[in-house]
Formats: sequence, structure tokens, C-alpha cells
Amino acid sequence: MRVHFIAIGGSAMHNLALALHHKGDQVTGSDDTIFEPSKSRLEKHGLLPAEFGWFPEKLDTTIDAVILGMHAKADNPELLKAQELGLTIYSYPEYLHEQSKNKTRVVIGGSHGKTTITSMILHVMHYHDKEVDYMVGAQLEGFDTMVHLTDDNEFMVLEGDEYLSSPIDRRPKFHLYQPNIALISGIAWDHINVFPTWENYLSQFEQFVELMKDGSILVYNEDDEAVKQIAENATKPTRKHGYTIPDHTIINGTTLLETPEGDMPLEIFGKHNLSNLAGAKWMCQHMGIDEDDFYEAIATFKGASKRLEKICQNKSCVIFKDFAHSPSKVEATTNAVHQQYSERKLIACLELHTYSSLNPEFLEEYKNTLDAADIAVVFYSPAAVAIKQLQPVSKEQILEAFDREDLIVHTDPTAFKEWLFAQNLDHTAVLMMSSGNYGGLDLQELANKLD
Repeated sequence: MRVHFIAIGGSAMHNLALALHHKGDQVTGSDDTIFEPSKSRLEKHGLLPAEFGWFPEKLDTTIDAVILGMHAKADNPELLKAQELGLTIYSYPEYLHEQSKNKTRVVIGGSHGKTTITSMILHVMHYHDKEVDYMVGAQLEGFDTMVHLTDDNEFMVLEGDEYLSSPIDRRPKFHLYQPNIALISGIAWDHINVFPTWENYLSQFEQFVELMKDGSILVYNEDDEAVKQIAENATKPTRKHGYTIPDHTIINGTTLLETPEGDMPLEIFGKHNLSNLAGAKWMCQHMGIDEDDFYEAIATFKGASKRLEKICQNKSCVIFKDFAHSPSKVEATTNAVHQQYSERKLIACLELHTYSSLNPEFLEEYKNTLDAADIAVVFYSPAAVAIKQLQPVSKEQILEAFDREDLIVHTDPTAFKEWLFAQNLDHTAVLMMSSGNYGGLDLQELANKLD
């Protein structure tokens, strides 16, 4: 197969390009800019474009498939040339479905937890030497790429993102997968630039379950009322299995999971992660892993990259970074660290970085999300607000939205760094939540403070 990528440098796109290259396909691609680590990884395998930009002359009728990334625009010169030539054009999720049409598709959906649950499933499969195809939204320990495709594996495990498929396909990605086995972890309004109301967002998950294959299985978080209602009303799945937070205890900063064989220490913590674990267990059982084998494997799971990832620790302080940015994730992550280190002072720093989080109308969704922290800080860049062409956000709006009088608000990266590095970190847990980097903050420099 000759496959050409338009916008090959994206996190998901370059991983798919690498997966097809490893599979033996002839891969080419273009992009107007490519950042690390995509750049080095593509270069290592000879897939880095010779120069940045769009070159319609790269496309001809010998190309079997064109894969269009979200970074490209509808008027992209290469896209226009592909359309003119009548080439077969796929969005990223369309191509994954095409590659897994004859496999059992296992899809994990939800506003939060889907990367972690997908990672747990893959960890368990890898631990027991069970080969599966997959696509996951984070780099995992023991896996070379975030996408793996073969002609032979029985299962395809897919993280089911509800965001749009491509510039010319406005369907949510997970609507295209048509799962045989599916999970919904939780629903909390997100992507408000695409789904303007709660009802509109909720309907995407209703459609997801109705697009499942005949005879399918739905696993769902029954602690989430919206999820529970969708699952109970769904007509397509033949079987439904609800899950809830399993029984556990926390002793000296370690979470112990109750199992039939006794209490088992875990590397992960937090009620949201325990809920994720319960969902992953059901999914693995439907993929042929029995309960005892699941517990044996999951005991060694340390978490997905950037999801409550421990940066460093000494006797008096522990520092975590987390990708959390939506209100539900911020609250769950802050509560988890508070509960796990209840005897320590908790400093929680949140960067408002995404389109939704910087939208004045959406800010009120963050009310009380940082209440579990002893010291709560919000950082955002007015320049980022301007770049996204949003209404200006004031410090007063942030304070009112979070409904916390002692909330600290920073808008200058230098001032934020000086404040953070001046804190006494004795007997402290520090939580850094962001999908950005606080205007260029080096977290390793913060970690060096503990040496």
C-alpha cells in the first residue's frame, strides 16, 4: 500500500504513520511544521518530510490512500489535489476502522479515564503476552508506538475520542469505530467549541452506543448517572455490565485493593483510577483474561504518561504532573492526591490552556474543583486567550468561577515560577495540572529542588 499523510506531524498521525511503516506499507507525508518528539521519531524511520510545507505534486494516482489530519484545513493544497485526482481520502479514525473491519473492535469512550483504561487493558494483555492491535492516546511503558496494526491479531483496542474526525468529516471519532465491545467511563461536558450544550454533548454518547455492532457488549460506569441512563436505555448492545469503585483501603500512602486472594497493593491511586481499574477488568475478561490473571498484571501498572505521573519524591515531598484540564478531571485528580496524602499540605497548580477552559461562559464549570487543595493556584496566559480569539478573561472572573477566596491567580510565567520555587515543600504534595507547560516551566528544574 502507498499511503500519504496530510499533516503527518501530529501526535496521533505520526504514530499511525510509524505503525503503517512497521507493517510494511510505503508511507509519505507533509506538514507545515513538526515538533518533538514527532520530528525525531519520523526522522529515525526515514519518514520526516524533506522540507516543511504543502506540495500537491507529491500526490498522484499511484497513491492507494490519503489520511487527513485535523491540523490540515479544508482548503489544504494537497487535499484539493487528492480530491481532484479522485483518491481515496480517510480521516484518522476512518482508516483505523478500515484496518480493523475483520477484527473484534474494543472501544473505550468517555469524557475522562479513557486513556488510562485503554492503557490498563494493553498493560494486562502485554503482561500475559496476548498480542492485540491498538490505538491509545499516550506513550506507554513497554510499547514503541501509540498505534499498532497487523493483519493477524484478533482484537483491536481503540481509545474512543469524541472530538471531530477531520476538517471535512465533522463526526466524532468514536462514531466511526462501531465496536463489538465498548466501555463508557463517564460523561462531563467538554469541547464546548464543538458541542455547545450539555444536551448536544450527551447525544454523542447516545449515538455511540446505538452505532455498536449487533450482538455487542457494553461495559459502563454505573456511578455516573448520565452514563447509567444511556446504558439502561440503549437498545443495540446485547449484554450490559455495570461497574463501580471497588473496595479498597489506603495505608501509609499505598492503596490496597480488596481481592478474593486478599488485599493487593497498587502502584496507582485515587477513586477515579480505581473506577478505571474496575472497568478495565470487565473489558479484559471479555477478551479472555480471567480475574486472577488480571489482578496479577494490574498490580504492576504504574499509570499512563502524564496521568498522575510522579516526577520525583523524597521523604518530605512528592510532585505529580497530570494532563487534567477539564473540570471533572481537575476535581477528581485533586481529590485523589488529597486522599492519598491526607497528612500532607497539598499545593495544586492548574493551567487553563484549552479553548473550553479559557471560555468565560464555561469557566463556571470549575466551581469548587480545587477545594481539596490547601493552596490552590490558577495560571493562564492572556496571550493564549488572544491567540484563540476569545473574550479577555480577568482575574476577578477566575476568582468568581472557582468560588474560592484564597485562590492565587498568575498570568505571568516568570512571576508564577518565582512564586512556586519560593514555596516551602516540606511535608507537601505538589500537583501540576496542565495540557500546556505554564509558559515554559521546566518541571525537572522544580524536581531538582528535592535533591
